[in-house]
Amino acid sequence: MSDKIVIYHNGRCSKSRGALELLHEKGIEPEIRYYLMEPLTAKELKELLQKLGIKAEELVRKSEDLYKQEYKDKKLTNAQWIKVLAQNPELIERPVVVNGDKAIIARPAEKVFDIL
Repeated sequence: MSDKIVIYHNGRCSKSRGALELLHEKGIEPEIRYYLMEPLTAKELKELLQKLGIKAEELVRKSEDLYKQEYKDKKLTNAQWIKVLAQNPELIERPVVVNGDKAIIARPAEKVFDIL
């Protein structure tokens, strides 16, 4: 496999830890991007969304209090959602695993196998 595997990881999230563990069990040592400490730029988010094949709103964690309080009933454009996600990385669904030009939201963690 020539493509580098990247996981957008939150160590406090059991789903994210599970996906990382499954990669390790397959002998894959992914690049780990701690996106809460090193937030994605709008450009990186656009590229990630393209790899996922989804709109920005589909990457939003709707269970987060911030979403419920600030964004729940708002109709935002894709560009506006990208800006929200860049400014509030805790709203990004996790874990996201990237393999070359493809990406997947690994929920449940076993979905990580769909991209290997």
